[in-house]
Amino acid sequence: MVRLTKNRKEALGKYETEKLYELEEASKLIKEISLAKFDASVDVAVRLGVDPKKADQMVRGSVTLPHGTGKEKKVLVLCTPDKEDEAKQAGADYVGLDEYIEKIKKGWTDIDSIIAMPSVMAKVGALGKVLGPRGLMPNPKTGTVTMEVGKAVGDVKKGKIDFRVDKFGIIHAAVGRVSFDKGKLFENANELLQTIIKLKPASAKGVYVKSIAISSTMSPGVKVEPKSVGA
Repeated sequence: MVRLTKNRKEALGKYETEKLYELEEASKLIKEISLAKFDASVDVAVRLGVDPKKADQMVRGSVTLPHGTGKEKKVLVLCTPDKEDEAKQAGADYVGLDEYIEKIKKGWTDIDSIIAMPSVMAKVGALGKVLGPRGLMPNPKTGTVTMEVGKAVGDVKKGKIDFRVDKFGIIHAAVGRVSFDKGKLFENANELLQTIIKLKPASAKGVYVKSIAISSTMSPGVKVEPKSVGA
């Protein structure tokens, strides 16, 4: 039997673990039960009624959180020389092409987002085995394959995040930090959830949003009532 720590007992005593809370109330609770001594990340997990093995039920997309994620994101832009200045002026942390492709082939992935020009995707495609499992592969559907590299960099720096359903039918995404006030956490989480709801595949049958939970690093999760966000 797993022994509960003092902090976890304290956290569990502040709410009902099986109750479904309104998203706004859950955003408030997660701050109260997060007892880590650092500014923990706040994450949302959404279990969907889709079959990720079917191409027409793969839910993926991007959303710009109103208040950002609270984390400074490292952005790599893979582009031709004529676009390098645009990327650098927009705030990209790394800009180039062949040298970074070679670094990634050797295992370097110390980045949070990769933006690529369409014309270089033939080279980037060879990195699929490294980037795919880490969710770093550029994709036109998320706006990370584009000629407007400067705008794409700006969007990521402002709080744009990419998400995709995993093989278990769950989407995990960070929506802020515990230091955010409850209003900002609610607005960020709601923006993510509304985007996911809009992406419901036409071929998905039955209940689309099966469950929602919000948690922070090292905290228990708070269950959210899907109907409270229109799901």
